[in-house]
Amino acid sequence: MTSYSCCLILLLFTWNTAAYGPNQRAQKKGDIILGGLFPIHFGVAAKDQDLKSRPESVECIRYNFRGFRWLQAMIFAIEEINSSPTLLPNMTLGYRIFDTCNTVSKALEATLSFVAQNKIDSLNLDEFCNCSEHIPSTIAVVGATGSGISTAVANLLGLFYIPQVSYASSSRLLSNKNQFKSFLRTIPNDEHQATAMADIIEYFRWNWVGTIAADDDYGRPGIEKFREEAEERDICIDFSELISQYSDEEEIQQVVEVIQNSTARVIVVFSSGPDLEPLIKEIVRRNITGKIWLASEAWASSSLIAMPEFFRVIGSTIGFALKAGQIPGFREFLQKVHPKKSTNNGFAKEFWEETFNCYLPDGSKPSPASTSFHKGHEEGLGAGNGTSAFRPPCTGDENITSVETPYMDYTHLRISYNVYLAVYSIAHALQDIYTCTPGKGLFTNGSCADIKKVEAWQVLKHLRHLNFTNNMGEQVDFDEFGDLVGNYSIINWHLSPEDGSVVFEEVGHYNVYAKKGERLFINENKILWGGFSKEVPFSNCSRDCLPGTRKGIIEGEPTCCFECVDCPDGEYSDETDASACDKCPEDYWSNENHTSCIPKQIEFLAWTEPFGIALTLFAVLGIFLTSFVLGVFTKFRNTPIVKATNRELSYLLLFSLLCCFSSSLFFIGEPQNWTCRLRQPAFGISFVLCISCILVKTNRVLLVFEAKIPTSLHRKWWGLNLQFLLVFLCTFVQIVICVIWLYTAPPSSYRNHELEDEIIFITCHEGSLMALGFLIGYTCLLAAICFFFAFKSRKLPENFNEAKFITFSMLIFFIVWISFIPAYASTYGKFVSAVEVIAILAASFGLLACIFFNKVYIILFKPSRNTIEEVRCSTAAHAFKVAARATLRRSNVSRKRSNSLGGSTGSTPSSSISSKSNHEDPFPLPACAERQRQQQRGCKQKVSFGSGTVTLSLSFEEPQKNAMASRNAKRRNSLEAQNSDDSLMRHRALLPLQ
Repeated sequence: MTSYSCCLILLLFTWNTAAYGPNQRAQKKGDIILGGLFPIHFGVAAKDQDLKSRPESVECIRYNFRGFRWLQAMIFAIEEINSSPTLLPNMTLGYRIFDTCNTVSKALEATLSFVAQNKIDSLNLDEFCNCSEHIPSTIAVVGATGSGISTAVANLLGLFYIPQVSYASSSRLLSNKNQFKSFLRTIPNDEHQATAMADIIEYFRWNWVGTIAADDDYGRPGIEKFREEAEERDICIDFSELISQYSDEEEIQQVVEVIQNSTARVIVVFSSGPDLEPLIKEIVRRNITGKIWLASEAWASSSLIAMPEFFRVIGSTIGFALKAGQIPGFREFLQKVHPKKSTNNGFAKEFWEETFNCYLPDGSKPSPASTSFHKGHEEGLGAGNGTSAFRPPCTGDENITSVETPYMDYTHLRISYNVYLAVYSIAHALQDIYTCTPGKGLFTNGSCADIKKVEAWQVLKHLRHLNFTNNMGEQVDFDEFGDLVGNYSIINWHLSPEDGSVVFEEVGHYNVYAKKGERLFINENKILWGGFSKEVPFSNCSRDCLPGTRKGIIEGEPTCCFECVDCPDGEYSDETDASACDKCPEDYWSNENHTSCIPKQIEFLAWTEPFGIALTLFAVLGIFLTSFVLGVFTKFRNTPIVKATNRELSYLLLFSLLCCFSSSLFFIGEPQNWTCRLRQPAFGISFVLCISCILVKTNRVLLVFEAKIPTSLHRKWWGLNLQFLLVFLCTFVQIVICVIWLYTAPPSSYRNHELEDEIIFITCHEGSLMALGFLIGYTCLLAAICFFFAFKSRKLPENFNEAKFITFSMLIFFIVWISFIPAYASTYGKFVSAVEVIAILAASFGLLACIFFNKVYIILFKPSRNTIEEVRCSTAAHAFKVAARATLRRSNVSRKRSNSLGGSTGSTPSSSISSKSNHEDPFPLPACAERQRQQQRGCKQKVSFGSGTVTLSLSFEEPQKNAMASRNAKRRNSLEAQNSDDSLMRHRALLPLQ
């Protein structure tokens, strides 16, 4: 049974070896064997397998010079390690390298060779089989190139835990360690590359792009990641297409139609060169220009695409390239290749034939001619295109340096360096096994692996914990996903002025280690768009919105297709293509163009504005007039009129009016906290003091003329001290209201932003409208009481009839403050203060004019009326009228009583007052001059009423005889009118008080 198994496995291995003959591999024996998978060809020939005969392996076509250079990099690294005295001493590394032909089938075919050899070794058949040509099992594989190929290989190698270190497969799917257990790589995964692409688009302010991806495990995941990044940056995708090198012509035509009809100028392509080549050829045939191509690393430097004849179509390409490395001695090694010298390299013969377009006459069939190959300064994908023509024989003396091919382009070693690094990674893992100290190993109980019998899974374990420094001084260690984090160079395609070839100019870099927002650097001065222009192309669905506008959504269109909408008032945008307008700070407002914010206009009732100046002038005028009146009253303080108006209270009243006029000035100017807290109490207390003085004056005069004969108690009640006490008590109530207000809810300065958008009104926040209402209400209450007493006193003697003017002043006061309430409620901003100032000034001028202007006029312009006789005469006349009314009223009552008793008529015999009925019109009292003349001898007055006439006599002597005259008058009047009304006696008795 064992022999049968041995023969079966050997048969399988023999079949696999037959498929890969000596000329289809590079192989060298060693103590430890490394496998290699490289794309020596770009594809396989299409062949219909009808299964009428045994299927044969398909033929690989289109030679890849870059692939052969990568293979040479692996061989160079192995030979360098074998010659190293420090790395794996006394150990020789061998290799078995196969061509994948850039297809999954060929790669799996080669992978089966690795697996089969490992299975033979695991069966320990040496004792049963004579395996003289036995090759040790492959403990690690370097490769493959494409992500799709590496995915298939990794699935197979992972079953046997054979480590696979790829140098070019960047698909992010391969980071999934649950599915790809033994996969590692020396190239960054595409997640960073997709992010970098989105960052470039955002950098150039593009938002309308198309995407094309290879229909494999490289293109699909890469473009999916790009879509995620684009969505985060508000980048819209107009179209998204999949391509393949095996797509038929109809599919290619359809994709080209989409590209041609799209308004997106930027096209993001995640693909390899071979997959993209058919599409580019069709685009060139149709001459579709003006597109910007954003290339992934797999084709950004491909010599299949970067050809001069394609440049007019894809000359605006910006792509990513891996960081270039340094391999000392590699250039010389590449130049030493020769079919006769490279006996271990079965691909050298075909390389020589493709390079010099000849065939080696060793009895083998000559290779197809390849007359088209191309140089690229970066590691592009070069190819030899087969034709049916036969080549001339090679001499073997050809000079490799005389021909320009991608093989000799070692100026920027990117993938080649990744191959070199992959080999050294495996070598350092083996070195760790070689130098492992028992008890400190990575396996059970700290054990170490035996380097002479090392197995693939043991190498994988050490690769996962690898940490070494490469020849460039950089630290190399695989992360938990088996990846190496690396940076990208950003290149732009230029046309060489020397030979017309396509060169790759480095215009920036992308540092994945930097902070987000700082990773991308681009030198725009080095970029040429279309090979000549410096102007950045436009690739947006809509034109940029200028500062002062924002993007508005168009219904049914992608978010990148928008209309420009002006920013509303109070908002601004200072950048182009703003998604939203920013709201201005609270104290700012947008300018006319909405491109910035300017400070809001600040308004208050200022001293310098015309309205403020006018109110200030009126207030100053009021202060001047009040001061003038106060000066007049002070100068003429001993005149009868000043005395008759209670000069002490008049002084206090004038002082309160000065305070009223002055309080209005607190409402002008920029409101501060202290002015806000002072102005209303100042106004309220000033007016209450003023109204209290008027109230006490009016009440005193009324009590004097309506009281009975005064006693000492009356004189005490009407004393000056008590008057001031009443004024103080009335004012104290207002003071208490203000103190409570300032303590509980003090007014303060307030910046009002709500009334008008562009203006800040600096006003006073009153704190409590209820307190303001109490303040004004209490003032109005005192004014109402004052009005009541003044109205009752309206018929007092002429010199005491200031009650009329007080009545008028109170009416003006009420009209002003009743009008003030709706005006105050309906205005805003600085006009609130203006309304209150106007009300204060109007009320103050009304009080000043009505109460004092008439007296000042008499004092200054009618001095003849400012005498004691004038005052007494008018007082006596008032007394006569009151007494006559009372006497006549009592006489009529007596007559009616007599008529009811005897029907007789007559007068009281003892009375000297005659009453007679008549219907004549009443006659006025004599003029004051006449009264003064009569006063020298005794004055007899005749007072007429509608129902009779009463004759009274009263004499006035010189001031020094007043007392005697008063007593004589009393005696005489007592004899003449014993039944006269007590009111007559009251007014006579009160005359000396005046």
